Amino acid sequence: MKEATQAATVRVFIALAPPDDAKEELERVLRPAYGAHPRMRWNRVEDWHVTLAFLGELPVETVPPLRTPLADLAASRPPVRLALRGGGHFDERVVWTGIDGDVEGLHLLASEVRTVVKECGVPFEGRPLRPHLTLARARRGDTSSAVDTAAGLAAFAGRPWEAARLHLVGSNIGRGPGPIHYRDIASWPFTDPAAE
Repeated sequence: MKEATQAATVRVFIALAPPDDAKEELERVLRPAYGAHPRMRWNRVEDWHVTLAFLGELPVETVPPLRTPLADLAASRPPVRLALRGGGHFDERVVWTGIDGDVEGLHLLASEVRTVVKECGVPFEGRPLRPHLTLARARRGDTSSAVDTAAGLAAFAGRPWEAARLHLVGSNIGRGPGPIHYRDIASWPFTDPAAE
C-alpha cells in the first residue's frame, strides 16, 4: 500500500511588532471589552503585529532563502516611527486598531519587503497594504461585539514607538482547533547606516 505524503508547509508573513509598553497601553484600554465580550476570539497580546506582506502557505524549503535578503534590507534602513490609533472593524467581525505616525515610511518599507520576496521567487498575493493591528474576531451572528469594541477604540491614541525589528513569522492557522499562535522564524534589527 502506497502512503500518501504531503509536503511540509508553513504559513508565513513578514511583520513589525509594537514594543511591549505600547501593547500594554492598548491592552489596558481593551480590558472592559474583554469582560463585555467574552465570546470574541481575542488575539494574544504577545502575537499582535502589523503585517507588511502575507505570503500564505509555503513549502518549508522556500523560507530559508528569504533570511539573508530580509536581514540585508533591515540593516539598510532606519526604524519606522509609528503609533497605535483608533479602531475599526472589517465586515463587522474583525476588530482592529489603526496605525499612525510615519505611514508613508511604513508603505515604503512594505514595498521594499515585497520586492525582496518577489526577487526570491516566492509568489504571493500582493494585496494593498491597509496598516492595522488585528485584535479580535467575532463569532458568526455576533457582529455587535465587534462593532461595539471598535467604537470603544475610536478615541484611542497610543504613544509613539519605533519598530525596532523586521520579523519573519510562522503561524499555526488551519492546523487544528485552538487559538492561533505565531512564532518568529527569524527577526532582524533595523539599522540606520546614516547614523554611523
